[in-house]
Amino acid sequence: MNSKSIFKQFIILSITTLIIFLFGLFPQIVLNIYSKGLYPIISSVLRWISSLLPFAIGDILYAVIIVFLLRLIFKFFIRIKKNGWQKTDKIIIPIYILNTLLIFYISFKLLWGLNYARPSISKQLNISDEKYTVKELQLLANYFIEKTNKLQPQISQNLNYNIKQLQLKAVIDYQNAAKENPFFKYNQPSVKPVINGWLISKIGIEGYYNPLSGEANVNMKLPAWVLPFVTCHEIAHQLGVAKEDEANLVAYLVGVKSNDVNFQYSVNYNMLRYILLEIRIKSPEDYIALRTKITPAVLANFKAENEFWAKYNGQMSTYMSIAFDKFLKFNNQPKGIDSYQDIVIWLWNIHKEELTVGN
Repeated sequence: MNSKSIFKQFIILSITTLIIFLFGLFPQIVLNIYSKGLYPIISSVLRWISSLLPFAIGDILYAVIIVFLLRLIFKFFIRIKKNGWQKTDKIIIPIYILNTLLIFYISFKLLWGLNYARPSISKQLNISDEKYTVKELQLLANYFIEKTNKLQPQISQNLNYNIKQLQLKAVIDYQNAAKENPFFKYNQPSVKPVINGWLISKIGIEGYYNPLSGEANVNMKLPAWVLPFVTCHEIAHQLGVAKEDEANLVAYLVGVKSNDVNFQYSVNYNMLRYILLEIRIKSPEDYIALRTKITPAVLANFKAENEFWAKYNGQMSTYMSIAFDKFLKFNNQPKGIDSYQDIVIWLWNIHKEELTVGN
């Protein structure tokens, strides 16, 4: 290792990292310059490239990076074994490691991560974040219970979408939403199944956005009625909606107006899941009463989904949840994985006018 070049690289990377960090302190500037300017170009190019291949090339890139890092570690220990520990190694090696971490940080931020610093999507969509009371939460729950109960008998009994069908239907829904608001404009679609569904299920992941390739990756092992919502959620990430609660919001707004009843059911079913969890935390007695209003068919879907995750349950899921929680907090989501529940606030504000009439 050339010590001069490593120190020079460290200075350049440190300055770049500082500039990116300071840039992220100004949400409106991030929105105008990055989220609406640079990012759409980067993401469209990445999606165009990744769409040329049927498999998740982002997963392959992750594997290549892991192999590369393992190779560096192996070569380091071989050199130490052969030449011994040099005095300069105590300084150069930590800086070399730090340089590698800074490269990953800069790449992540430029490819997608700066979207965490943009203003709330709810503000861009003019949705209030006024908090609700427990009574109002009950009204919201009853509304979604009624909707899911009504939609469930209409869904296809042999629902079995493949990834191409999910992408096609989701793209149509985003295009329709874009007619009312250009925020939802989505081009160069690239939705892929995860390469290792068993591992992803074991970790406890429904889907994820890959910033290296611009792909929306969906866990196709999931129950069929969950897949449309997950697909719309991951596409929201492709549009630069970084925060999880906001991606849930976008997925709901797109799917609730879908021409496909299966997509309508999927987004309403998932919203009901978040609402019921919120009620269970804040008012357990109301939760028990509300469950009696849910039809056996919808309850069967909840049971089947729980059984699916129980089948893959393990310590890895717990560890990954902790890691993901830390990741979210590091990227401007102080509530961590609890931020998923913020969707309930927005659902209330979207529907409160129709729910409070006569109450």
